[in-house]
Amino acid sequence: MDSRHLAGVAFCILLTWRCAAQTPTSTIHASYAGDAACLSCHKDKAETFLGTAHHLTSRLAGSESIAGSFAPGKNVLTTANPELSYRMEARDGQYFQSAVMGTPPKTSTHTERMDLVIGSGRKGQTYLYWKGDQLFELPVSYWMELQQWVNSPGYQDGFADFDRPITPRCLECHATYFEATHPENHYKQTDFIVGISCEKCHGRGAEHVVRAEAKNHQTSGSGMMISLGKLPHDRQMDLCALCHGGLGKELAPAFSFVPGQALEQYLEFPRPDPAARLDVHGNQVALLERSRCYQESGTMTCVTCHDVHQPQRDAAAFSQRCLSCHQVQSCGRFKTLGSQISGRCVDCHMPLQTSNLIVSDANGRSVRPKVRNHWIKVYAGTKLEGSAN
Repeated sequence: MDSRHLAGVAFCILLTWRCAAQTPTSTIHASYAGDAACLSCHKDKAETFLGTAHHLTSRLAGSESIAGSFAPGKNVLTTANPELSYRMEARDGQYFQSAVMGTPPKTSTHTERMDLVIGSGRKGQTYLYWKGDQLFELPVSYWMELQQWVNSPGYQDGFADFDRPITPRCLECHATYFEATHPENHYKQTDFIVGISCEKCHGRGAEHVVRAEAKNHQTSGSGMMISLGKLPHDRQMDLCALCHGGLGKELAPAFSFVPGQALEQYLEFPRPDPAARLDVHGNQVALLERSRCYQESGTMTCVTCHDVHQPQRDAAAFSQRCLSCHQVQSCGRFKTLGSQISGRCVDCHMPLQTSNLIVSDANGRSVRPKVRNHWIKVYAGTKLEGSAN
């Protein structure tokens, strides 16, 4: 996959879409229970999980899920090409993107429906459309920071492109289950599970639900769900690395990985030069593994800091995790800044940095999101907001 394609699918994280009127034909899909089944017994965790970026990372296109405005004057994206603009429209409960080509009154349009919203809306959103049994990325995205429509990441400004396919490996990181058919970028549309659901991390739960309803408390077997805290350290990291360890080389079909198994059987990750620069987007596990905290602890995992069952956006709360091992007085900046640094650990040691993989053009300006660097270390020149240093 070339860098242009990788950039274009970087937002591509899909949420659940079920065709409820149809019966699943896949025996693999039938082994999933769905988040609603988890909620009935695990309300305390499942209910808050529904508000996380993982779960909201994409939805069906609708007035509540699409962040961009369809109001006249706000629904148009102009480009560097004076003979190309885009128009976003809502009609009869459906939402469309149209490329308008030419100069009035002689214009032509290419219109596709916005079927899936990609992205939780915290940084931005990209949209996909179905063409038969294929999925393609639409050329216009929405950028939250600018509060405006922009060219989708990696798309050439001034050139209308509706033909960028979504590959199985991209969906594997951003969906719970898709059944790919040959050739690539062909998928079954009857009952698929998109988005990061409970079963993405805990395993397929249909048999577990049947046993629970029958009050069968068997302590082992295929119906048991995976408890992350009971997995060996490497297997815990493998689960996160499936999506946060980089693209990798496929050794097995997408969606065949099972939580608790060794990821190396499914994906091969090249070992980069220790001095090589890793982009802050998508390489969180590889960056964490470079950290002294990780290397010396022997037990540190992603969930040491992250509670994936609830939204977490408070940098000060993450810093409290740091202070469970470190003393604030041992920080080199404590003498000059005092206790104000106690909630600022991640601002200095895990700074927000610009990704070079997600680049959008908007009115001649390149826009790139900032992602927190998971290589925990001392960064020269880091400045705390609100401080004089």
